[in-house]
Amino acid sequence: MTPFAFVFPGQGSQSVGMLDAWGDHPEVRSTLREASDALGEDVAALIQSGPKEALALTTNTQPVMLVAAVAAYRAWVAETGLLPSVVAGHSLGEYSALVAAGVLTLAQAAPLVRFRAAAMQEAVPVGVGAMAAILGMPAAQVVAGCQAVTAEFGAGSAEVVEAVNFNDPMQTVIAGSKAGVEKACEYLKSQGAKRALPLPVSAPFHSSLMKPAAEKLREKLATLTLGVPQIAVVNNVDVQVESDPERIRNALYRQAFQPVRWVECVQAIKARGVSHVIECGPGKVLAGMTKRIDAELVGGVVLDPATLAETKGLLA
Repeated sequence: MTPFAFVFPGQGSQSVGMLDAWGDHPEVRSTLREASDALGEDVAALIQSGPKEALALTTNTQPVMLVAAVAAYRAWVAETGLLPSVVAGHSLGEYSALVAAGVLTLAQAAPLVRFRAAAMQEAVPVGVGAMAAILGMPAAQVVAGCQAVTAEFGAGSAEVVEAVNFNDPMQTVIAGSKAGVEKACEYLKSQGAKRALPLPVSAPFHSSLMKPAAEKLREKLATLTLGVPQIAVVNNVDVQVESDPERIRNALYRQAFQPVRWVECVQAIKARGVSHVIECGPGKVLAGMTKRIDAELVGGVVLDPATLAETKGLLA
């Protein structure tokens, strides 16, 4: 069988009705029921009917993206019986990967990511932080630019901007204080960046401003019993495969306030002998990134029954 990896998306790919194409697929229905029980609300109704504004709230976005990705993964396994040799997830998607690998149950993960979302929002009030995507500039130049802008604010300043998502060789997301991000966007454009796009997010995820949220997350993680991974998981923060539950906990804690090293994650997946990288869950964002990171890798998606069948054929 062709060796393949599954990668799971993070925030941004959510949409009202994103599971409708699955119809009454038993794995999808049972996943929705399990998540609804764990969260104490009707997750199926939230996904099916929204409204869009409700799905966009990070305390809803994080659990619904987790649920949608896990539902697609379970449908895949039920329909094909094929397991990936390695998994990874972008930011929030790492939690979906850990459920797929058997480290977390969905009943553990759904409340955990909602807690994570609430802690992140509390750490930095809406409007105080910001994020932006820098396009058409090498990552090292973006990092240097952020450091230069932060230094301009002076020692002890609350204004900060950092490179936080290394999405592909010429796309890096920055985050920090609103003033820091705005200044960095102008500076990086003056240095040759093609575009600097503000992102519609409610907090500066993966920046050092998330440290207070990470401390709360660490306490919550300490209360959970984690399983030993049944599938290798490449983590965001160290680009490592860990099997020790304590090391996995620590990596999730640090992931909240340190960068997502996605380019390196995809390279690490390929280094394990994988030729096909399949995005599992709503959207096709990661599939696009995979092509830009390494054109030799074959991409695919599993987001509905049609793409499931197509990807199964790709691996035959």
